[in-house]
Amino acid sequence: MTVDTRHPAGKVDDDIYGHFLESAFFGNIEGGVFDEGSPLSVDEPGHLNGVRADVLELCRELQPGAIRWPGGNFASPYHWQDGIGPRDERPTRLELAWGELETNRFGTDEFLAWCEAVGADPYLVHSARDVDEAVRWVEYTNSARETTLARRRAENGRAEPWKVRYWGVGNEVYGRWQMGHRSAERYAADALEHARFMRAVDPDIKLIGVGFHQRQDWTEEVVSKVGQFLDYLSIHLYGASTRLWTADDYDDVVAQALYFEQELNTYSQLVAEIATGAGLDRPPALTLDEWTMRHLEPADWPQPQPGDDGGIAPREAPEPDGPVDRFRVNRYSPRTIGDAVFCAGVFHAIHRTAGQPAPVSMANPVNLVNANGLVVARPKGALRSAIYHVWHLYRHHTGRTVLPCEVDGPARSTAVRRGDDRDRTGRHVSTPMTVPYVDVCSTRADDGSIRLAVVNRHRDEAVRLRPVFDGAADSTPGRAHVRTLGGDIPDLYAVNDLNAPDTIGVRDLGEVEASGGTWVIPPHSVTVLTLGSQR
Repeated sequence: MTVDTRHPAGKVDDDIYGHFLESAFFGNIEGGVFDEGSPLSVDEPGHLNGVRADVLELCRELQPGAIRWPGGNFASPYHWQDGIGPRDERPTRLELAWGELETNRFGTDEFLAWCEAVGADPYLVHSARDVDEAVRWVEYTNSARETTLARRRAENGRAEPWKVRYWGVGNEVYGRWQMGHRSAERYAADALEHARFMRAVDPDIKLIGVGFHQRQDWTEEVVSKVGQFLDYLSIHLYGASTRLWTADDYDDVVAQALYFEQELNTYSQLVAEIATGAGLDRPPALTLDEWTMRHLEPADWPQPQPGDDGGIAPREAPEPDGPVDRFRVNRYSPRTIGDAVFCAGVFHAIHRTAGQPAPVSMANPVNLVNANGLVVARPKGALRSAIYHVWHLYRHHTGRTVLPCEVDGPARSTAVRRGDDRDRTGRHVSTPMTVPYVDVCSTRADDGSIRLAVVNRHRDEAVRLRPVFDGAADSTPGRAHVRTLGGDIPDLYAVNDLNAPDTIGVRDLGEVEASGGTWVIPPHSVTVLTLGSQR
């Protein structure tokens, strides 16, 4: 691989290591972040009462970027006023996105206090169905003036403004599954009014509009009509794994990072072109504020339930007797090393948008806690899933200045699944692509050191990596601090659980000497090499 240290491509934002929580969603909040009555929860009075202390500590270790809440689909019918004031006086509602009961015992103040304790910026999403409701939410959280809502916030335990910076103007309103579904033209008009008046309360807030990468007409309407008021435009992408009934789809899973990269680059270019054509002085950046690898299963299987160890509870799941075309997402399926390799590949794709007019500046995987998340919580404890370690590794051990690099190595030509996109018969669709086994992202850290994040997608073969800086092979340092994830695990479908929480984790190998100018990168792994300063 060759690295150009003299011409940085751009910088990435810490918010690409952001996260996502959704109320009433498979244990994200109740039973995850918040678990009243648990011996593992905070019992002191205040906004953090009932919060799981072990979950909070694991999230704090990540030093996360912005955390999106209350959804997701949940945000579309949500009324923030239901979730403030004395908990015992809050209404219990039939939740219309997921069909659960929402107690509202974890609301705005609890979420904002939790973000503050974790060390993250909150990202609140409003339904965009009522301008005045959105405006008053900003007033409640951010206003320092003597208003009734500001006084109410003080009565509820917070005298100083919360100073929420990120605000989403709706969620997936292009979809008929949303309360408040509408056309692009109507959404653009609504978003424009929301943006104007939300900023009238606090001109410093950052606004995220609803993007849609599968419809150019939607993006044209929103960017041309509202783009001058938006800081970001959202894009949602999901991968798809079939291994719960096919037993092995590791190669399909890790390859889907290329599909994500294709979609991110295509959408970035489209947003920038529309912004230029509309005469905007700059395009909105992108937020990949929903993304993950979905573990699918046949829809006629018994409903999955959470297992006490952190996985799926035992059940009888028959072998399909033919092709499967009706799926559901198994929200309790543990994360594997294939998921970790895929996630690292998506981070590389995000890094490579740096310097583009519309880069990916925020990303929020579904989910932070439970429901296929980074942290898994059960009544007896919490653990770090396999993908937790990818976020921790990249957040703490890669730089923010992206350096152009090229890799000359082995690859395979194959049909790459286009995430969870399906044709009219329900079958997944794919595109022929060339998938490199080795993918490298090079960055410079603030201390001047070079960080090489290396993915080896090959399921069972190690590779030798020879870095060359600025065209001079003799400029490569002879030692590197090596941290690696996954290569020591022979079973591609091993998982972490409460009985063995460290089966998959980052192994710190310390300083490793190069052999003939190369380092060995193990199979099915994610590795970060820290090399000396290359100014």
